[in-house]
Amino acid sequence: MSVVVTGATGHLGRLVVQDLLAAGYPAQQILAAGRDQGRLASLADLGVRTAAIDLDQPPTLVAAFEGAQTVLLVSGSEIGRRVAQHGHAIEAARTAGVRRVVYTSAPHADTSPLILAPDHKATEELLATSGLVTAVLRNGWYTENYLPALEQARATGEIVSSVGSGRVASASRADFAAAASVVLRTDGHDGAVYELSGDVAWDQADLAAAVAEVVGRPVVHRDVTPAEHLAILLEAGLDEGTAGFVVALDGNTRDGLLAETSGDLSRLIGRPTTPLVEGLRAAVGASV
Repeated sequence: MSVVVTGATGHLGRLVVQDLLAAGYPAQQILAAGRDQGRLASLADLGVRTAAIDLDQPPTLVAAFEGAQTVLLVSGSEIGRRVAQHGHAIEAARTAGVRRVVYTSAPHADTSPLILAPDHKATEELLATSGLVTAVLRNGWYTENYLPALEQARATGEIVSSVGSGRVASASRADFAAAASVVLRTDGHDGAVYELSGDVAWDQADLAAAVAEVVGRPVVHRDVTPAEHLAILLEAGLDEGTAGFVVALDGNTRDGLLAETSGDLSRLIGRPTTPLVEGLRAAVGASV
């Protein structure tokens, strides 16, 4: 059964390709698709087929999807444009005769007030009316998202946020990639919607302790109000839109929108999710 992985030149997509190969999935049944020609070449070195695609150019998608039974649609990164881009991919899958689309979404995308949810909700709605068989992976928060906070703490000894006592059930990107790999290469997932998150929901004190262990210096969490946080980010040089987004996301965390520990992720991958400190340590090593 041939599989196309979109976004394969990004962090998550590349890990999915690598996990498929590690699980013994035939390399010639995998097509790694993305925009970065240089990174496509490095994927070809793994023995998989590759194709250059652009989510804004539907003909490139149809050509890449021809002959595939399943497409992993890794959600795009261009907020405000990705619903249209995802629509192009879904329509291309229909045109190319693809049977199934697996989509990486966001936690409770159909009902959550999470600032990231609307694009994912709209994409899930497109999938529901596409006539395709689907599986939805509602990925929670990646531990790797805290690398900037870790580097800030390495330099200053503190992590600054406005999340209050909000908790995050993060997992490593490799955990989420392993789950996608399982859904791509095994049966029984048609029509499934998985709420994927880490096994443990941690707070900012836990994050500070984990970061301190990784960077080898004392680290504290400085909790600030949303208004104070916005001012700090603007003073640091962020534009108003980006700073406002960060503060809103901290508000979502404060409200518990990233704290669910459903157990779906560990059940899919057949092992516990990667603990916070191990995920941070691996992320630092990968970034060197």
